[in-house]
Amino acid sequence: MIGAARRLALRVLLALLLLLAGPGLALLGAGRATADWRTASRAPMGIAPKPADAPQPIVQVYGARTFGWRGAFGVHTWIAIKQRDAKDWTTYEIIGWRALRMGDGLAVTRGQPDRRWFGAEPELYAHLEGDGVDGVIARIEAAVEAYPHRRDYTLWPGPNSNTFTASIAREVPELRLDLPSTAIGKDWLGATRFADAAPSGTGFQLSLWGLLGLTLATEEGIELNLAGLNFGIDPLGLAVKLPGIGRIGAAEDPRR
Repeated sequence: MIGAARRLALRVLLALLLLLAGPGLALLGAGRATADWRTASRAPMGIAPKPADAPQPIVQVYGARTFGWRGAFGVHTWIAIKQRDAKDWTTYEIIGWRALRMGDGLAVTRGQPDRRWFGAEPELYAHLEGDGVDGVIARIEAAVEAYPHRRDYTLWPGPNSNTFTASIAREVPELRLDLPSTAIGKDWLGATRFADAAPSGTGFQLSLWGLLGLTLATEEGIELNLAGLNFGIDPLGLAVKLPGIGRIGAAEDPRR
């Protein structure tokens, strides 16, 4: 009896170590746990084309490690649009302090969307341009206006910035957005919704308040959510997904 209890305790301990291994490694490598947000860079990285050089309509989705210790676990994501012949980009994102202090977490900004997120380099998750994108942009703007959790923000398990990005992506399956395993909150479907399309629109997901869930989709592959931490395998993309670390394997092409 005692031996069985010890084996169970050991298995639980090993499971916890596995869950925390990815975030722990990310924290060690990030170098931003003690950084000062007031002096952290917000400079653009040159990923997004300048409007003067690209008259066509474009949609992009970005993510970057969150600031401080939270960056060991997750990323902050945002959506950017450039309408046809527009002179500037428009970026939509949910920011926690805005929701908590101002009652509306939605931030709408102008300028290049590929800026560092307080020192962290952004990664391009999706890029869509060309014919038909005018209509996609119109649907994105409508989905942003209709997003129901602009005044609600919970860092873990959601709703947060990644919940917002995933919600908009479900309305625009043309993006085929595969958010990384580090986008904590992407699996939060709501207090009373437990099933929906996957963010990519290429499959479905089940989720209990973002704490326990399963996603099966062509783009995402197979993903298991345990306590908000995401494990997965992408058979078509030849990659595995781990909490804190993200995607390991073949890199995805963000162009759609």
